[in-house]
Amino acid sequence: MLYGTYEHTVDAKNRMFVPAKFKEALGASFKVTYNDFNKCILVYSNEEWEKYEKKISELPSLQFEDFIRTIYSNTVDVQLDAQGRIVIPQFLKDKVGIEKNVLVMGLGNRLEIWSQSVYAEKQQSVDMNKIKELMMQIGF
Repeated sequence: MLYGTYEHTVDAKNRMFVPAKFKEALGASFKVTYNDFNKCILVYSNEEWEKYEKKISELPSLQFEDFIRTIYSNTVDVQLDAQGRIVIPQFLKDKVGIEKNVLVMGLGNRLEIWSQSVYAEKQQSVDMNKIKELMMQIGF
């Protein structure tokens, strides 16, 4: 499972270090896509991605063709280099507003990579009372 938040930077060649804690869970190569709703990059191990591919393949293609096209056309395979970095494709950086400073967050079965400034803006709209209520509902 992937947990925690780490601050990193993206260099001029779009390379970013993957936190050491996450490398083992992700493997040497994995899938990277984006979430337009939250404006962040999503990172899935190949094993986790296969679970989504199975669900996607079961969708009626005509009804979900725009969704399927969006998902697959915006997903790329990335590999760790010898220094433990990945290259974030420019088109994904542009879609989610990443420039230099990022937050890498573990969310159990996936990672999210956020522009620090975009995440700070998002946090302003989080209803902490609702979070507290949900935590109490599950006995956390």
